[in-house]
Amino acid sequence: MSVPTTTDPVERARDAAARESWAEAYELLHAHDRHPSRGLTADDLSVLADAAWWSGHVDESVTARLRAHAAYLAADDHRGAGLASWWLYYEYAGLGRPAAAAGWLHRARHHLEDLPDCPEQCFLEMTAAEEASAHGDHETALAATRRMTALALACGSPDLLALSRQAESRVLLAAGRRTEGLALLDDAMCAVSAGELSGMVTGWLYCLALTQCMEVADFARAVEWTNAAMEWCAPPWTGRPPDEDTATTTDTAPEDSPAGAAPLPMTVPSGENPFRGVCRAHRVEVLDLLGAWALAEAEARQACREVPVDCLESAAAAYYAAGDVQRRQGRLEAAAVSYGHAHELGRIPQPGLALLRLAQGRADAAVAGVDLALACRSDPDHDVLGRARLLAARTEVALAVRDVTGAAKAAADLDALPGAADGDVPLLRALADTALGSVALAEKRPGALLPLRRALAGWLELRVPYEAAQVRMLLAAACRAAGDEEAARLELGTARAVFERLGAVPDARRAAALLSGGSRRRLPGGLTAREAEVLRLVASGGTNKDIARALVISEHTVARHLNNIFAKLGVGSRASATAYAYAHGLV
Repeated sequence: MSVPTTTDPVERARDAAARESWAEAYELLHAHDRHPSRGLTADDLSVLADAAWWSGHVDESVTARLRAHAAYLAADDHRGAGLASWWLYYEYAGLGRPAAAAGWLHRARHHLEDLPDCPEQCFLEMTAAEEASAHGDHETALAATRRMTALALACGSPDLLALSRQAESRVLLAAGRRTEGLALLDDAMCAVSAGELSGMVTGWLYCLALTQCMEVADFARAVEWTNAAMEWCAPPWTGRPPDEDTATTTDTAPEDSPAGAAPLPMTVPSGENPFRGVCRAHRVEVLDLLGAWALAEAEARQACREVPVDCLESAAAAYYAAGDVQRRQGRLEAAAVSYGHAHELGRIPQPGLALLRLAQGRADAAVAGVDLALACRSDPDHDVLGRARLLAARTEVALAVRDVTGAAKAAADLDALPGAADGDVPLLRALADTALGSVALAEKRPGALLPLRRALAGWLELRVPYEAAQVRMLLAAACRAAGDEEAARLELGTARAVFERLGAVPDARRAAALLSGGSRRRLPGGLTAREAEVLRLVASGGTNKDIARALVISEHTVARHLNNIFAKLGVGSRASATAYAYAHGLV
């Protein structure tokens, strides 16, 4: 590391920026800039903008960039003005100001498009590829990424070449060319892991790669690069891993915040890596799947404090993941608050919210929520995992309300998704096999065991314990239906142990009840034994007349029992009562 020898603060700031010591560069340039007699050049203003962003002062970054653009324009430097314009487009887009962003993108094109080939044009091609891909025009997007690659190779910039590889990989993955896309993504990430790139591009590529891996359900890559990203983001002043840093926190958890006012992320402290909160939010989703729920929830709280104000979608993802953990642990009120915070920050909290409504016995709300989310995400090319999770939830919700036909359609749609149909993506294949097996079980077909055993093998190979335990519960039901009580008890015992270790209290109780045959179980919702009998018959589709005949009571008595059941469970329809019965293991 070079040691500055000059006393000139601007020279020292330039040296600090070259070393990516952004807090130092910011302090020097900020102090110098407060004196009107000491002007900064356009390049120095650009350095100030970069340093302010890295130091968590996003508004100051935009102000400095505006001044840099004006200075480049005054000097008739269209390359400098074009790059400053593109960065203003990027920053305004992150701040949720699309009109301002669009204006600055237009200016960037005005400055750069008619110039001879230059490195700054790479950013225009990258943006053109993103816009074309968003409209499903993969050919135009691919052509833009390849022009970007040619420009990057011509100027010899490792940063721009890595960005072009990543941009092309994203287009290929969206076009369904998975093998080619992942190969290019690996190429870009080689430059990251080798430390060949600037801090900004390194952070970008980590965030983009983690998003891509989860969208295409490549869980192995997501785990590997999440760990690498968190190691890169770790604060240099402690040397401690992020887990230890998080474990000692005493800040307020998301579920303790007022439901109507989600706490917005704080300004990133000076000297911290602003990518840290974004990468940590990705890590939360990985920890959730791996079953490290306590750590996932703690990391979600930490991520919401670290995410900069121009990356609120990452805070929303962290709140959503916390809601999933809380829901499966039976902390339904806390989950509702977390999903609400995710929604306030711009994320549709599905399918988690639909599954929460199902657990609360609100079947109609569960069906409507997941159907609307599926309608809003009709294109399977983008975020295949997100669509797969919605279809898996649609299968579960449909079965809970005895809509076996709807469940079968959702399971078939899931089975037909790219990566599931051909078996190339283990996570998607496991989701599809789980859905297909659950439908076969509901239809009382003898073929349920085969897809369920495939699903269990898939989840175990992926090391996703909660989903594996859920499949064991289905396998136990299939084994009992086939007359193999010993196999059923083995599956239930293993599932119960996993649920207890994870803290999935409702599932653990359900497994324990099934192991004991339900004879000594306390009935949920304060139901009496007779009310539970009535509810089971309602869930099987019986009318009041059917139930009266089966229990040898009057229809008037059946109606009175139903009124008591609806009041105790807080539901208003037979469908909602049926969903409650299935969610709480009464059927």
